[in-house]
Order: sequence, then C-alpha cells, then structure tokens
Amino acid sequence: MEPFIREARPEDRPFIEEISRLTWGGEDYLARVFDEWLSDGGFYVLEVDGKVIGTAKLTLLPGKVGWLEGLRVHPDYRGRGYGRKLHGFMLELGERLAREGKVEALEFATYFINRESISMAERTGFHVRARFFVFGAKTESFEPEEPERVEPTLEDLTLGTVPVGWKFVHRSEEALEWIRVNAELYDINGFRFLVPKEGATFTPLDVGLATLKATLPAMAWVARERGWEEFDLMLPSGVKPLLPGLKRLGLFLWDETEEPNVLVFRKKLV
Repeated sequence: MEPFIREARPEDRPFIEEISRLTWGGEDYLARVFDEWLSDGGFYVLEVDGKVIGTAKLTLLPGKVGWLEGLRVHPDYRGRGYGRKLHGFMLELGERLAREGKVEALEFATYFINRESISMAERTGFHVRARFFVFGAKTESFEPEEPERVEPTLEDLTLGTVPVGWKFVHRSEEALEWIRVNAELYDINGFRFLVPKEGATFTPLDVGLATLKATLPAMAWVARERGWEEFDLMLPSGVKPLLPGLKRLGLFLWDETEEPNVLVFRKKLV
C-alpha cells in the first residue's frame, strides 16, 4: 500500500508513544501532548502498511502564523524520504490556509544539530528570523523559593520574539491574549518570567546575570511543583558574552556550543 497522510485518530496512540520513546533518547514530548493535539486539530500522521510511522502538527498562533511542530519519523523508516513527504504536505496545507486568509506565514523552531530539518527548511524557502540559547538546569542545584503568580501585560513582553516553551510569538496585543491563555507569568522580588502551562521551559523577561541568579530558585520551585527534576531556560542570542557566567550559575548546554542552539525559521506566504 502506498504511504498516505491523514488526520490523527485516538487509536494512533500506541504508534505515537513508540515514536516518542525512540526520539531524543526517550525525552520527546509527543506522547504527552497527544490528547491536546487531537483536540486542537491540525495533527497529521503518515501511515505505511497500516502502521503510523510519522507525524506533523500545524498550530495557529497570533499574527496569522502557522506554527509547524512535531515532525517525526520512526527511526526504522528514516532515510526514505518520509520526512520530506510530511514537510511538503505541511507546506501545501499552509498555502491552502493562506489562500483562505487564515495564515500569512509558516514558522517553526529546531535545535541546532537537527541538520536534516535545517537543510529541508533552507531548500523550501524558510529563513532564520531569530536565534536563542536553550540551557538546562537541575532543581536540586537551587533552594526553591515560591514566586507570585501575576497577570501579564504588554510591558512585560520585553522581547520582540517571545519564547513560550518551544513556541515563539511576535510581541503584540494578540500575542498577549494568547499568552494569558497558554502560559503563566511569575514574579519574584520584582523579576518576572514566563512558562507554558504545561512543561518546564522558562523565559526570563530580564536576562542579566544578577536577575537570573535571583529568579532561578523561583523557576526551580515551579518546576518541582510540576514534578520536574530538571528545567530549561530559553534565552536570546544576545546572552552569548554571558556564557561563562551563566554556567557558573548552574546552567548547562545540552551540547557544547558557543553559538545559539535554537533556530526559529519563517517562510512568508502572503
């Protein structure tokens, strides 16, 4: 039977869990978001001979952005062009949504060692619009301190491109409303940070070393309350000169690099 792409269904769960278990050393998030993505829509799978061997998701973000995520291919089926097939399908979907006036651009983020995704993006007209560093940290490295939950305002969004976990939104009133639904803002001694309602990837809204030193215990508290022993920080590329100091604070890079390790790509459709 020819491989074909269709919308995901509840009975696909075992296949998705298997792909997730075999991706990123078993740390992949795909299985955790399965129910949410089914409910949200825009979640597609690639089926071969009755087996789901690939996935892809398009999420509508503020600013008429079609956010691409979750492109996966089962390890046993890689190198056969299935990733390109999924990517091409999502491009066609984006172009159809653009004709319907629902999106104006496609965007996605990827880790810097994901060479295949980067190459595929460059070949199909995407360009890098933002770069970030993602750092890891362990909750045990800090004495957790409880922060205060506060309501975000536009003034809190100090970055033009605002990371919310591994999604990135453009600063605007529309983005602020989306953040109020999908993320939480915390304050500790006047310093603030964002985190999605699910997961433990934090965005400090001030990235000075002294500020981070003051907020890391509060991030550790939130992460621990959510059951995470480790958490991540998404920091703008401008922190590059601070790398030695950031490491002294107890942060670590997943892979040693002196350059930003998260790339945000964009392809304008309208």
